[in-house]
Amino acid sequence: MSITKIDIGEPFFSLELVEDEQSVPVSSKTIVVNLSVNPITIEKQQLVEFQSNYVMGTNLVNVNQAILIRNLRPDLSEKELCDQVGELWPSAYQVRKEERLRNVGHYMSRKEWVGQQGFTFYYSATVPLNVGLHKDHSFCPVPGYREVHTQVVGLGKMQQCLEKNLASLYFEELMAPGNTHRPMYDQNGEYPWHQYETITPSVFLAIELLPEGASPPR
Repeated sequence: MSITKIDIGEPFFSLELVEDEQSVPVSSKTIVVNLSVNPITIEKQQLVEFQSNYVMGTNLVNVNQAILIRNLRPDLSEKELCDQVGELWPSAYQVRKEERLRNVGHYMSRKEWVGQQGFTFYYSATVPLNVGLHKDHSFCPVPGYREVHTQVVGLGKMQQCLEKNLASLYFEELMAPGNTHRPMYDQNGEYPWHQYETITPSVFLAIELLPEGASPPR
């Protein structure tokens, strides 16, 4: 049984990794993401694997593994929150050096790995974002890499394409605060061409899960 605090979102968001807890109280508005194949029970509702929602004023029951995003800063307007995040976090291009991120209003917190799981907040400032379609995750040479994104602030959409152009768009999933998109990978861990796109300036949490035999990048 454990609750691990991950400080990458401070002072804007409090992140907790909860593992093997029978009952977890949730008083104020909190985004809960289930990372386990075992459902989390919330009164008469359940969250299945990679499903998320706002929870408040109740308990989470039978938590095998979950991420909780607490302290959602009701004292700040959405614009005030985004402006402050943009002043504190570096650009994603500055950190990752990927050409598709050059001159894009896309910012990121520090990445934190807990075992085989990585967590990073991103702030997407421009609309449209035009972050670029991609499908490979070269830092993970072992098949089975998994990643999902949870919307925290603003509205966005996850787009999937048959080819590396938006003309081949075949699936578009809207994302509002509290939502996690459906996993995009197949049974072999292979991804379609995809990108996150903004509808409004947005903050989301990227959750990465490495397969056995892969090591977190340093």
